[in-house]
Amino acid sequence: NTPASTATETDRQAELQGRANGYELVLQREPDNQAALEGLVEARISLGDLAGAAEPLARLAELNPQEPRYAVLLAQTKQQLNDLEGAAQTYRSVLTATPGNMEALQGLVSLLLAQERPQAALGLLQDTLKTADQSNQIQPGTIDVIAVKLLLGQVYTEQSRFDDAIATYDTAIEDAQQLGGTPDFRPT
Repeated sequence: NTPASTATETDRQAELQGRANGYELVLQREPDNQAALEGLVEARISLGDLAGAAEPLARLAELNPQEPRYAVLLAQTKQQLNDLEGAAQTYRSVLTATPGNMEALQGLVSLLLAQERPQAALGLLQDTLKTADQSNQIQPGTIDVIAVKLLLGQVYTEQSRFDDAIATYDTAIEDAQQLGGTPDFRPT
């Protein structure tokens, strides 16, 4: 570190802290100001203050129940802060409202695997697949069956259950072909 780079970093930190303070002042007057809440979250994350970002993220999730990305970000933040039960509850609340939310499903599966609970992860994915037809009949496109099967296959692979993984991938390929086309499972 040179003195110039240290000064630049100090200036950047001071600017971010000033921004965070400004957003806090706005929120004292207008506690539901979503632009200020988002700005405060961004500033605190940039400052490395995940614990400080959790409260405004929770408020954004509460103000926007139709927008699951805030709740997913809150769950990810709780997971980073080692509040694993809080993260799991937040992921589950997203999945209760939107059962096919892949970010929440992937997050909860990842959390369960990190806790060395692969059976719970597999059960979650299998239960999601069991309810997919009914959910998709009520509201088409609610659960992306192929994406859930790919995630299930990935979990099987991580558990060295290769026969189950291959069988799951084969059914995902069949499903994709039935939808009309050659499956392209490359990440987007």
